[in-house]
Amino acid sequence: MQIKNQELKHQGDRQKNSKSHKIAWFLGAIPLALFALIAWGLTEPYILDQEEETAVVPNLPAAWSGKKVAQLSDFQVGMWWDNVATVSKSVNKLIAEKPEAVFITGDFIYHANPNSQDEINEVVNLLRPLSDANIPTYAVLGNHDYGMKSKDIEPDREQAALLTQELESIGIEVLSNEVVQIPLQGQPSDLYVVGIGSHWAKSDRVDTALAQLSADSPRITIMHHPDSFIDFPANTASFAMAGHTHGGQIRLPFLPHWSWLSFAKDDQVRSDAWVAQEYGQPGNNLYVNRGVGFSDIPLRINCTPELTFFTLQPSQS
Repeated sequence: MQIKNQELKHQGDRQKNSKSHKIAWFLGAIPLALFALIAWGLTEPYILDQEEETAVVPNLPAAWSGKKVAQLSDFQVGMWWDNVATVSKSVNKLIAEKPEAVFITGDFIYHANPNSQDEINEVVNLLRPLSDANIPTYAVLGNHDYGMKSKDIEPDREQAALLTQELESIGIEVLSNEVVQIPLQGQPSDLYVVGIGSHWAKSDRVDTALAQLSADSPRITIMHHPDSFIDFPANTASFAMAGHTHGGQIRLPFLPHWSWLSFAKDDQVRSDAWVAQEYGQPGNNLYVNRGVGFSDIPLRINCTPELTFFTLQPSQS
């Protein structure tokens, strides 16, 4: 009986030791997993994701059917550990692919004055090869380009004007509630780009922009903040692009709407790619690009930087 009791005691001790080992292993694995996650988050920003999409443009001129245009967004040059290497990689990819036009949807720089001049100079140097390749390039400004890290900050319009001037000095056309024709292979065409001003800077004037073209004019619409899209009447923005959200920047797998930015920011973070049909008016379609840079921390997890190519197609109706 005593031997049996000793065996039961030893068995109980072994079970306790096994349980203790499992707990210790689990607790030890947590920092290792966290380290691996951060290491991946520091690596992923340098993996450029090239997306291929089809965009329908009503009344698209026949010469534009099947042609490609591209979108970049949210460089955030100047943030600590900023992602200029991937911006440069994106520009080189654009030069190699040579789309008919490139659209950059804001947040070129990160800081407000007095740091912005150096950041603007770096942006110009990064984008100069794109201009030298003679690819028509159009842009709108984002909140950071006005020195606005939050909605409560007064927009720095002098900084925005300086950035606009420097970008236009290398041939990048910056639009604020304006409409211009997009040339095709150096020749005038009947396709237009509608560029909307910054939403946070209270400069988005959709009515002002739309008044500059006829109702049936084929157009591509660009803006920084997706909320500007809400102001478009039905059937006036069949193909629109935006940025701002970074796609959430750090996203839980299989749950694209659950991200670090959705908890850290006041804005509702809309998923990347084509926004759900119930957002905006009937006949309007918005694509939200994940961008290249960062907000606050230099990490991307399950949210690689994005360069998007769109193949243009006419409406089938």
